[in-house]
Amino acid sequence: MSSFTKSQSMAVRHQDGPLMVLAGPGSGKTTVVTKRVQYMVQEYGIPASSILVITFTKAAATEMKERYLRLMQEEHTSVSFGTFHAVFFNILKLAYGFTAGNILREEVRCQYLKETVERLRLDVDDESEFLSGISAEISLLKNERISPEQYFSKNCSEEIFRTIYTEYEEKKHRARLIDFDDMLLHTWELLTKRPDILSAWQKKYRYLLVDEFQDINQLQYDILKLLAAPEDNLFIVGDDDQSIYRFRGAKPEIMLNFQKDYPAAGQVILNDNFRSTEQIVEAAGRVIVNNQMRFPKEITARGGDGCPVRVLEFPDQQQECIYILKELQRYQQQGRAWSDTAVIYRTNTQPRILLQKLMEFHIPFRVRDQMPNLFEHCIAKNIFCYIRLAMGSRQRRDLLPVLNRPKRYMNRECLDDEIINWEHVLTYYQDKGYVCDRIEKLQYDLKMMSRMGPFAAVNYIRHVVGYDDYLREYAQFRRMKPEELFDVMGELEESARSYKTFDEWFEYVDQYIEEMEQIRRRRQEVKDGVQLTTMHSSKGLEYEQVFILDAAEGITPYKKAVLDEDLEEERRMFYVAMTRAKKELTICYAKKQGSHELAPSRFLQELRGEAAPEGRAGAPAAKAAANRRETGGSRQKTEESLRKAGGNFRNDENRERRNPLAKEMERIHRNRRRGL
Repeated sequence: MSSFTKSQSMAVRHQDGPLMVLAGPGSGKTTVVTKRVQYMVQEYGIPASSILVITFTKAAATEMKERYLRLMQEEHTSVSFGTFHAVFFNILKLAYGFTAGNILREEVRCQYLKETVERLRLDVDDESEFLSGISAEISLLKNERISPEQYFSKNCSEEIFRTIYTEYEEKKHRARLIDFDDMLLHTWELLTKRPDILSAWQKKYRYLLVDEFQDINQLQYDILKLLAAPEDNLFIVGDDDQSIYRFRGAKPEIMLNFQKDYPAAGQVILNDNFRSTEQIVEAAGRVIVNNQMRFPKEITARGGDGCPVRVLEFPDQQQECIYILKELQRYQQQGRAWSDTAVIYRTNTQPRILLQKLMEFHIPFRVRDQMPNLFEHCIAKNIFCYIRLAMGSRQRRDLLPVLNRPKRYMNRECLDDEIINWEHVLTYYQDKGYVCDRIEKLQYDLKMMSRMGPFAAVNYIRHVVGYDDYLREYAQFRRMKPEELFDVMGELEESARSYKTFDEWFEYVDQYIEEMEQIRRRRQEVKDGVQLTTMHSSKGLEYEQVFILDAAEGITPYKKAVLDEDLEEERRMFYVAMTRAKKELTICYAKKQGSHELAPSRFLQELRGEAAPEGRAGAPAAKAAANRRETGGSRQKTEESLRKAGGNFRNDENRERRNPLAKEMERIHRNRRRGL
């Protein structure tokens, strides 16, 4: 135990009763958990079979088990390591005789939902996105134990949602299948209704250890409390500052109120960060302290002073990405591995330009998340249909998707052949003059578009054809903000702007789609590549060098974050991203995204140790001042680094002149704009 800090030793040596361990980033929490299990068995003589260690992912449970086995120098153990779902399914298996065959596969779940959507004949543009939203809401209802009659859907009307929910549950019940949410709900129901079964499990597992406790939802917590009673040997480890899964039902309030539920619970803070430098730890601390709902902590860095955190402003996203590529090249020339670097972003739609540049210059990379392809979005597909029709296509498959986008009161029966016959279509509606008027307008619009370039055509489809009006109506049906759909249109416009002809643009789109497909196919093949990840997926990882992309208002914090609790979660995500860095952290933002002007993220102001202005969520000035006092002279260092960086890419002109990569990128970009 000599290598352990005082707080780590206190956590390891804890014996009976509830204990909360607040484990900051890089504090060695996994080591503490495994070492504690070893200590319980070897020093306190606690039977290994009475210990249960629970975490959220199979990978984490496996890692903990392997670490423990190495500590004990054993090949097998009777200590139980598992995920919440694995542990709870085991309880159900013994009670009801369930097998793996009773677990609903994800593809079957999707099929059940899809069948109902098709039966209801819902006009849904992006079916997969709609089904994903409905699926998430079903999970939320079960985990929060909310009746469908008391729930207001964010994806459709209440009536439609209740119908989908009811039919899904009926299909599942008839097939004697349970989904992952049922595993939790059925376990809670079983243990509350059968005290004999509950008692048996309480006697089996007298000691419960829970990792990543900040990610727990209410239903999981309620089951844990049942299992831990009456001895309450509940050892929880987590960091409230890293609770970033509210959309999955995780609530930081559960951890914050733990000592109210267990007044006898002790508290240990693992406040030593062995991962990051002092500069990174203190900068991250100045951001997270602005959250109101958190435990106060003073984190000490054990990774040395390090280089200052860089915050850089760029005229646009092109320049932002070029700078990152220059830095990647510099880092690699120093003999570093590509995989030592991560680029972290708020949403998985952000790195589109960066991906293009990485592919152009053959820099290897790995993407941790599923990358959405702009050109495979349902809106893009509709726009391409219009353009193909304008280019002369008479294929039925090109007209059907946009037949009533916007509303023309047409039906697919008017198209009885694979080749469109406009005279036949007009004859079909000859007794409906208002429909014929709309058909003739469509023909006129297609003729006008045929004379345009890509950018002008996209604008024409939006504002003259009336596609934006359709998007407003669709957004109302889906209970979305139309701005979310207009953002996609804006990206398409920006893509089209660089090309003179439809053929040139389509050639680029086809090439991009093929390259994205290649990325998907070889996703696991790249062994040494720059890591691209969202803030959510970066949690638990660490890298020598980290770039945070697009630290601008509307992106981080995300534009949907309006309520105080949402803004606090956004701040926690930014904190998680910052604390992935071990030695170097660069935070970038562009003044423009397409045609939109962007303001720097409020989190950058907080990073400098400044109070949030009126109207923004954050700590009052007194709290910010107290934080500046806590972190001593680190603010001065950060401000110095900002002055050195100039806060502007253009101040790096001399280095750019020496870098042939940057010149080549600019040449390609200029030629594209000219259509060369």
